[in-house]
Amino acid sequence: MAAKALSDCGVVVLGGTAGVGFEAAARFAEKGARVVIIGRHAERGAIACEKLRERAPGGWVQFVKADALLPEDAARAAEQAHALLGSIDVLMCTTGPSAPPRLLHNIPIGNIRPRLEEIILPPLHMMHAVLPVMRAQKSGSIITVASDAAKFATPGETLIGAAMAAIVMFSRAAAIEAKRDGVRINLLTPSLIAGTPGAGLIAADPFAGKMFDKAATLAHLGVADATDLAEAALFLAGPQSRRITGQAISVNGGISVG
Repeated sequence: MAAKALSDCGVVVLGGTAGVGFEAAARFAEKGARVVIIGRHAERGAIACEKLRERAPGGWVQFVKADALLPEDAARAAEQAHALLGSIDVLMCTTGPSAPPRLLHNIPIGNIRPRLEEIILPPLHMMHAVLPVMRAQKSGSIITVASDAAKFATPGETLIGAAMAAIVMFSRAAAIEAKRDGVRINLLTPSLIAGTPGAGLIAADPFAGKMFDKAATLAHLGVADATDLAEAALFLAGPQSRRITGQAISVNGGISVG
């Protein structure tokens, strides 16, 4: 049940065409891992693969087009990735926000269910799809980027907080279920992530931008960026963290502690 060295790993990154997912895919490729990135847009996938190969010359990088919100797409993507990689040793799930934070009473009731589903279901579907492979291998590491909104109640993050709390809880429960088979499941929970498409979306919104600007003043160690999350993911994927599972680790520069 020993964790593999990163250079021996087959790595799948959901949301690997931009932001934290792209940076993590690049860092895995630089370490010698074989990497498959999953995204919804073929053109973005091709561009991301080209950039990843520039970051890691000679690196092994492929793209699989899928929308993990759809269970059949997630299952197909996992099957394709497994066929390409030969093994799935690491799954990293990270997807960016499609809408800025809003107070609950300002969210149309018809938007509630789709918003919850688009946050919760992609990482849940991908975890479900890769777990049989990892359990058969008797090893594997799953890392999901969620949010500190799962831990701390914040105005404007009622839906986001509820969805992120769901991700944290299903990941922790799955970690208990999978530990006997050598599979570890952990989460990274940032508050703000500078320099990502999601940060740009938030900054452009008057309500969300003001809220997050205030939060940034509490990050006395600095606001986290994609590199911070990627480096933490590499640690959780590798043998140095072989005794760690079921943890939701805040990476937030000191904005909150808990």
